Amino acid sequence: MPRRLRPDMWLFGVAVVLLSVGVVMVYSASAIVAADRFHDPLFFLKRQLSWALLGSGALLVALRVDYRRLERLVLPALALAGVLLLLVLVPPLGHEINGTRRWIRLGFVSFQPAELAKLALVIYLAAFLARRRAPLEEGRAALLPPLGIAVAFAGLVLVQPDLGNCLTLLALTLGLLYLAGTPVRWLLWTLAPALPLLVAAIWMAPYRLRRIMAFWDPWSDPRGSGFQIIQSWLAFANGGVVGEGVGGSRQKLFYLPEAHTDFIFAIVGEELGLVGALAVVALFAVLVWRGLRIGLRAPEPFGAYLALGITLLIATQTLVNLGVVTGLLPTKGLPLPFISFGGSALLTTMLSTGVLLNISQHGHA
Repeated sequence: MPRRLRPDMWLFGVAVVLLSVGVVMVYSASAIVAADRFHDPLFFLKRQLSWALLGSGALLVALRVDYRRLERLVLPALALAGVLLLLVLVPPLGHEINGTRRWIRLGFVSFQPAELAKLALVIYLAAFLARRRAPLEEGRAALLPPLGIAVAFAGLVLVQPDLGNCLTLLALTLGLLYLAGTPVRWLLWTLAPALPLLVAAIWMAPYRLRRIMAFWDPWSDPRGSGFQIIQSWLAFANGGVVGEGVGGSRQKLFYLPEAHTDFIFAIVGEELGLVGALAVVALFAVLVWRGLRIGLRAPEPFGAYLALGITLLIATQTLVNLGVVTGLLPTKGLPLPFISFGGSALLTTMLSTGVLLNISQHGHA
């Protein structure tokens, strides 16, 4: 299939706009906290800009290197992701923050191995499904290899503990298997033994149980487990239709926890209003539309599954984050792609977008 001269410019434009919005909103949401904590209002902005530039470089590299080379890197990517998920649990390599070990610190830089694990899993699933074009004829046993890899990664992430990314890995795997034509009944049989384990994981961690209870009734504990979601709702209420203007948020003044990370969309709603929040959602909708289009027009199965997997990953994280911030889902620590503060998440998202753009250059016109 001949290569086109230009990638999907819709996708490229949406990525640029979302990245720009993210940089502006990270500065707006974090300046007061950064000045108080680090005596530098630009502390988080400078780091986000650095990761944005690094991510832009990764996107350009992924745009130029033929995506089909990734199929030969499946085993090294899985091995590297697995080793890093193990090393993050080992002090002093694993950096502990708020009782969790999710980051590996290298000098002044921290990296979250779970982000690499998600991308490595997408590449593996794409290669696996491309080699087995008719998995239905092989029976349910054909699902054991991808499910085994996904469960192993999810288990290592859960130990950190990080239930949000653990569930993301499992949802990504099941979603891509479904798109590949796996019968729903097979996937339900797979989910059946996982449900008791999920209940046990929640029950054995009191803070997770408190989050579930706060999801049902935040006002039962407004100063404790329900505090964050109540402050998020207040941010949206303050924003109204057109918002308070960039920099005008009141909830970021030490009221809303994690205002520049997981709950940055609440600040978007407060400062840009309903109009701005819906515009951001529309941008993500366009991104998902173009990603699905690229996957359906890919020249061969590996490219198709890779594009669909990356799109599914971004869409899943976006929906979960928006669901959490608006109170439609229990609180989980997943960033909003392109927009939340966080280096490894932004770098991985930009790299994944570059791969999507690369596939679009090879697709059918």
